[in-house]
Amino acid sequence: MTDYGIDVSHWNPVQDWNAVRGNGINYCSFKLTEGTGYTDRTSGARIPAARLAGVVPGGYHFARPGDPDAQADHFANHLRQNNLHTSGSLAPMLDMEAAELRGTANAFIPRFIARLRAATGVRKVLVYANLDWFTRILDPARWADDGVLLWIARYNGNPGNPGWTHPKLALHQHTQTGTVPGISGHVDRNATIGQFTLSDLVTGGSAPTPQPVPPTPTPPADTEVYTVRSGDTLSGIAARFGTTVAALAALNGISDPNRIYAGQQIRIRGGTAGGQRYQIRSGDTLSGIAAKFGTSVSALASRNNISNPNRIYAGQWLTIP
Repeated sequence: MTDYGIDVSHWNPVQDWNAVRGNGINYCSFKLTEGTGYTDRTSGARIPAARLAGVVPGGYHFARPGDPDAQADHFANHLRQNNLHTSGSLAPMLDMEAAELRGTANAFIPRFIARLRAATGVRKVLVYANLDWFTRILDPARWADDGVLLWIARYNGNPGNPGWTHPKLALHQHTQTGTVPGISGHVDRNATIGQFTLSDLVTGGSAPTPQPVPPTPTPPADTEVYTVRSGDTLSGIAARFGTTVAALAALNGISDPNRIYAGQQIRIRGGTAGGQRYQIRSGDTLSGIAAKFGTSVSALASRNNISNPNRIYAGQWLTIP
């Protein structure tokens, strides 16, 4: 079974981790460090929130020219600060894409990995690069031992099928313009490859038992009303039902979208038709889904904020108009 995930940095505002998890996202790699001096300060608060929602967190380091030992120490320090060296976390990832490292990458990687293992006690490490790097620059035979797995970036819109194979290739970053409810704007989306699952990607050898995904509420057809529960946010409710905060606020006369309360009844669509949810499967097309539900491609794209009808992904949820 394919496991879907994301990777984020400070460029990716996340408003609702429950909505992220509810859309089938099982894991997230957070940018922690870069070189020897940069730290992403947004991750400290977001990692526990992701973990609480049932999203398995991990950390990654963006490699720069310089001492690999010093960079590994910098990364290890922040892995420990965020408890990402503990069993059940997504394995730490080394991001190899800086052009200045093209000539020294195969010497840099094994030194970085050895130092990181010594500093954290974590043996499993992910090495990330794009297709060009894997085919023209990197030589995994020199450094990919039994504790190293590979993560490829190739934006072909075919999750889990990057068009390049390697026995240790476990993850595919298939788009950098993905959309996920609970996250503003575009986000990198990833999928496991072949026989690899999330359990192969975590420290300690097995993924923690995920918390149950909050059930997607299905309002009664005759009322289209949802009762707010403790911990709900208007943005989270909007994401679950495939609508917007502005639309919910206007429909319910809510002047402050940040102030809703448990027990409050929220009208979702004012009794209009539609609202059925459908999760995209491998091989689906938007035109095929439209035909199946008796609607149009343009209506589906408009309802779900899809800018390119030719780019949809397995695991993505659609609201049928």
